[in-house]
Amino acid sequence: MSERYYTITPSEAPLPFEKAVASIKSALARYEHDRAEKNDDGTGTLIAFSQVIEAVDPGGWLANQHVFPRLFWMNREKDYTVAGIGTADSIQFEGDGDNASCFREFDLRFSGKNPKARYFGGFRFNSIEQQDPLWKEFPSCYLVLPLVQLGIENNTCVLTCHLYAEKGCIIADKIAELEKTLDLVSSDAGCDTLKLPDLLNISYNPDETGWSNTCRKALETFETGDMDKIALARQTVLEFAGSFPPFLFILRYPSQKSAIYNFYFEPSENHAFFSFSPERLYRRNGNLLLTEALAGTCSREKMDDSRPDASDVLLNSEKDRREHKFVKDMIYNELLEISSDIEMEEEVQVLQLNRLAHLYTRCSAKLKPEFGKDSAVLTTLHPTPAVGGVPREPALRHIMNLEPFSRGWYAAPAGWISRDAAEFSVAIRSALVIDNHAYLYSGAGLVKGSEPSLEWEEVDQKIGDLLAITRQDP
Repeated sequence: MSERYYTITPSEAPLPFEKAVASIKSALARYEHDRAEKNDDGTGTLIAFSQVIEAVDPGGWLANQHVFPRLFWMNREKDYTVAGIGTADSIQFEGDGDNASCFREFDLRFSGKNPKARYFGGFRFNSIEQQDPLWKEFPSCYLVLPLVQLGIENNTCVLTCHLYAEKGCIIADKIAELEKTLDLVSSDAGCDTLKLPDLLNISYNPDETGWSNTCRKALETFETGDMDKIALARQTVLEFAGSFPPFLFILRYPSQKSAIYNFYFEPSENHAFFSFSPERLYRRNGNLLLTEALAGTCSREKMDDSRPDASDVLLNSEKDRREHKFVKDMIYNELLEISSDIEMEEEVQVLQLNRLAHLYTRCSAKLKPEFGKDSAVLTTLHPTPAVGGVPREPALRHIMNLEPFSRGWYAAPAGWISRDAAEFSVAIRSALVIDNHAYLYSGAGLVKGSEPSLEWEEVDQKIGDLLAITRQDP
């Protein structure tokens, strides 16, 4: 299709939110009039009606919108935030093969999209895994170009509306849909009255006995030499007294205290997946790639007052450094095929979070021309050894056999992508909310010498901030 792209800016000066909406409506009406006069069907065009506005909190704004899907993204550096509603365009499908075939199918569908468009969403952890009905609204691939989005980048707040007219569409219908959505948009960014209902019950899948048995089966694979590492997960099920807006977890999570990604995707009301992940899968700018090894965990709450952080403990832990080395070496070796100029930091660092600390090592590389598409990067890096295992394919089979639930989007790539750039986190420390139930997902990496009881405690620590939200007073 033609790759036409226009940005229409109603006013160069920042406007209050309500005036910005009114200005965009006027600009949209002018565009429709001009298009009719020129006898232009508008197809093959992406138009961004983009207006700088006076500062508005994207999270508070999104909490007051009632157009779906709703999405939210904040990067780990907290200098890029997007809240989006509605669908100007989407890429979604249910894969019928492995992850590599899913990523290739995504590339085929994405290649026809406008190069300026930025899509937000995620993928499934394992496309060949039999899916639980809980995940029915989260297929193998689902990414959205928001119809209306509020974003902050480089301290500039911008309201953007996307008018996307693919070939064969009726442009008047697209304009009418955008106008209707703008009529529904609220300028309110307050959310102090929102609260969670009472927590009635908490259960675990598997329970602690089942977890110990599962871990022992995983540890047996190390003795036979089949595996070096397996990452096992647990599902913690919360039952509330009534349904609630899942976005409350985003609003209440202590994000400012941690270097984490905030990812939220709500296809329909009160049916959402979200993640608070410290782990970058990759960041791509053109052919330049940034990724990292993140593995090895210590709870900061268990440190005594003489050691205010967990750095010394982690850096001197033979088990954690060995687990981290598996991840680091595997990522380096995998990148050899698709990239050159690989620079993996030699010194292991510690990433400090609110409750936890992790070992991590940064890595940069230059993608080879024949591997410039994101499908090659996704296939190479997902799943990371931190959430899958070493070797990868046997680990995926063991995970399917050992875990009593579907992972769905847990531990899968979640983020955004455009033709020239992309950034995906690994969707760990996550939850799926459906009406009055929240299913929390977190895991632990097992290597030879791991103790199931300690790994159970580690999983508890990783979802500690999520559980703390349920105990907060309104």
